[in-house]
Amino acid sequence: MAGFPGYKILKAKSASWPAVVPPLILFLVLWAAINTSFKKDYKTGIMEADAKGYYAYLPAVFIYHDLNFGFFNQIERETYYNPNLYYTYLRQSNHKIIDKYYVGTAICLLPFFLAGHAITLISGFPADGYSYYYTMMAHLGALFYLLLALYGLRRLLRSYQFDEKNIAIVLIAIVFGTNLFYYVISEFAMSHLYSFTAITWMSVSIRKYFSIHKNKYLIYSALLLGMITLIRPVNLLVVLAIPFLAGNPEQLLTGIKSLYAKKWHLLIAFASFLLLVTIQLIIYKISTGSFIVYSYKEEGFNFMSPQIGNFLFSYRKGMFIYTPLLFLSLTGFKYLFRSNRFQFYSLLGFLIFIVYVFSSWHMWFYGGSFSQRVMIDFYPLFAILLATAIQKIRNRKSKIIFLSLTILLIIVCQIQTYQYRRMQIHWSDMNKEKYWNVFMRIDRL
Repeated sequence: MAGFPGYKILKAKSASWPAVVPPLILFLVLWAAINTSFKKDYKTGIMEADAKGYYAYLPAVFIYHDLNFGFFNQIERETYYNPNLYYTYLRQSNHKIIDKYYVGTAICLLPFFLAGHAITLISGFPADGYSYYYTMMAHLGALFYLLLALYGLRRLLRSYQFDEKNIAIVLIAIVFGTNLFYYVISEFAMSHLYSFTAITWMSVSIRKYFSIHKNKYLIYSALLLGMITLIRPVNLLVVLAIPFLAGNPEQLLTGIKSLYAKKWHLLIAFASFLLLVTIQLIIYKISTGSFIVYSYKEEGFNFMSPQIGNFLFSYRKGMFIYTPLLFLSLTGFKYLFRSNRFQFYSLLGFLIFIVYVFSSWHMWFYGGSFSQRVMIDFYPLFAILLATAIQKIRNRKSKIIFLSLTILLIIVCQIQTYQYRRMQIHWSDMNKEKYWNVFMRIDRL
């Protein structure tokens, strides 16, 4: 079982915490790497399910020069054919073949793809975009983005004046106590890790802008918002979290007013956002002749019938069932309500809204996935809630109970992650009976 190491680090003296946390971040990434399987047989293929579509832009552009993906049959039906993993990410628009998914994840992995391509050319493996070193470098890319996200998350939490020891606990909890860990070590080419990283750093940048109003943070925020949109367009909704990130009504209003005095910088920021988003539009234009394409066709949202209860609590894929640490983190709302009503209502409203939106998707369980993967992108906000609870609980017994529950739920998540990786927890067809039949049953593994 993937363990929960690092408990000795937590015994460090308070004065040493600023020095301890950066090595702790490196340790978390190293432990994720230890739990990663770098398969030696390149014929096993590189990605699974949606990840194939996210990744496919890279070989399409740099190897096959074909944004209509004519290489699909050769790769999926011949060289790397696996009946258990076969998946088509292709759709039709204007009688042309396109990729159903968006290009942002591929852009994040671009440097690692190019490194993998160079190593492949030297090593003599097939330079087809899908052999061993492409896989290895893409996975190293995921570990890099985890590292980047954790450094950003530390900066975000420090901006709220949380103690370094509490930040360290939260970082451990977010990595090992949620399904983020699984999407780093197993399904590393899915979009959620990269969106989590971008949203974390955008939150840092937004916080900076509303505190000191420097132009560069406005432009950084716009660029990061562009990447967030390229990775998963629906995550553009993160702009609704800006009031919470601003801190209070005065800072929010002052920051908005300052935009009127910085019209040129606002224009540059908007142009930066559009410049990135336009990459997807150009791809559609090249591949179909039209700038605007809805690649999901018959799929969409049913806002009149959200599955909020199932989304949060079902045995099939309930977020709080398979990632119970997130439920515990909601304790932070109690202390936000006491200390900052504006932050309480703005964050609560935002989280309720995105749960409503995501639970309105026609496939509210999001196919084959561990827990509610679409919420990974917004874990920086749950991290703030968890840190708030840990820091604000003053009673010694209450704090011991809360931290004990945190550790317990980390262990639960690690066991469930292990079960999921070995099909003890089914990727789509769980129910109450199946869940309790395997609950914490490590003896069966």
